[in-house]
Amino acid sequence: MAEIIFTAGPYEGNKLELPETGIVIGRSQELSNLAINDGQISSRHASLRRENGKWIIEDLGSSNGTEVNGMPVKIVELKTNDKVTIGSTSFTFIDNIAETAQEAVLVASLETPPEPQDALPPEENKQAEIPPAPTPQETVPPAQEPTAPNIITNKEKPSDTGLATEEDLALVQKMKDYTVAIRNEISKVIVGQREVLDQVLMCMIAGGHALLIGLPGMAKTLTVSTIAKVLDMKFKRVQFTPDLMPTDIIGSDVLETNKQTGEKEFRFIKGPIFCNLLLADEINRTPPKTQAALLEAMQEKRVTAGNTTYTLDKPFFVLATQNPIEQEGTYPLPEAQLDRFMFNIWVDYPLQHEEEQIIAATTSGKVVEPQKILDRNQVIQLQEVVRKIPVSDHVVKYVIKLVRATRPQYEDAPQITKTYIGTGAGPRAGQNLVLAAKARAVLEGRIHVSCNDIRRAAIPVLRHRIITNFAADSEGLTTMDIIKKLIEEIKEPGAEDYVPAPATINQPQQQAQQPKQAPVDNKKKKR
Repeated sequence: MAEIIFTAGPYEGNKLELPETGIVIGRSQELSNLAINDGQISSRHASLRRENGKWIIEDLGSSNGTEVNGMPVKIVELKTNDKVTIGSTSFTFIDNIAETAQEAVLVASLETPPEPQDALPPEENKQAEIPPAPTPQETVPPAQEPTAPNIITNKEKPSDTGLATEEDLALVQKMKDYTVAIRNEISKVIVGQREVLDQVLMCMIAGGHALLIGLPGMAKTLTVSTIAKVLDMKFKRVQFTPDLMPTDIIGSDVLETNKQTGEKEFRFIKGPIFCNLLLADEINRTPPKTQAALLEAMQEKRVTAGNTTYTLDKPFFVLATQNPIEQEGTYPLPEAQLDRFMFNIWVDYPLQHEEEQIIAATTSGKVVEPQKILDRNQVIQLQEVVRKIPVSDHVVKYVIKLVRATRPQYEDAPQITKTYIGTGAGPRAGQNLVLAAKARAVLEGRIHVSCNDIRRAAIPVLRHRIITNFAADSEGLTTMDIIKKLIEEIKEPGAEDYVPAPATINQPQQQAQQPKQAPVDNKKKKR
């Protein structure tokens, strides 16, 4: 029998025997088996269960995370004497069955008499005498035990399985300091715009692209070029104009003479899109044909010229800008292409004290060069880590509720949606919300995602995916206003979202009985 002994918290000094079905630890009595009155514990914080003879503890997307032996974890195979910390509560895990099995193995190896020559080898005899269920101690080589806990998403599986490695976790833990250093370096050139910078970084390490909207003179170009220097990226800027052609972005084949053979041959000259960070300045000033040239590059990370496809270097990030007030002579981006942008970032006026600093700094002869904080390989690794971070069902349910609440055709849609929204967000919005929340967690050095991360990413993700109707336009409501109200109205999933409906079990029987009852009802109606 496994048990836990509380060493800190409300139950300090108590002992609990774990049932074979496991327990769910949390603050809510409705959503958890073990309710702990602790403000640092989420409603459904972690589950402790037995799988394949091993005891597993899994963090369920809690706000403050779960630690085993002082290390934040997502899912862990517990060993005897492992110390688990959840909020201000700590307990020690004891597996008496595993200890008994270890003692049995030791006794069998010492007391079993020699077998005849045709018998199984000693190692196979042990497996035959002892139940085959492996103990937690057998899964970790002795050399790895000092680095406990035994994180399942670690050395036991190769990195190509989509699970985080020790190097990934170490980079995430350092990322909080890296983020502060990046902000400090960029602040040497750009004053203010903290939220814009954070959203650009989130979008970049999530592997997406951003549409930057702001008035002229808001330092959009300077912000992007500074980020490229701090992250050691190859930066290119393209000024989109009405006469710009796709080949001006992608590149083209040029006929030239081979100096060695004297024969004429075609050679591909790469365009500015072959970089790490491309600034598409005033993208709405070029015709749709040239705008569409970016689509394949943004989605597939490759371009096609003639009959040849060229793969772009990693990382690749497109940041396009638009002027929100001047629409004469422009070509608005179609909705399908707008949906390709992960974020729609609004660049607003600076605060008064920030504008004073801008005027003082830009009118002097002082030039400051930001220093490199991360290199391209680390950015690529961060993009891979973001994909590996797990997300709890609680967060996914919240994302689905929020996205579906933007669609007015559903009966359970909020009244504000039915009144002011013409077209809601599609499935890509939910995907980008989760990726953006993961990226935000990584920037803060966390390996768990909360619903608060989703709320922080909701406005830039949903702003360009919601189309308002005439009623909203007549009342002066923007998509940002509607999203803020939806965030306030849509609550996190409650107990009713986790209780299984018993009707689904008996549904086949009810369907089988319906045909028999139908003729009786028809006869009664005829009478």
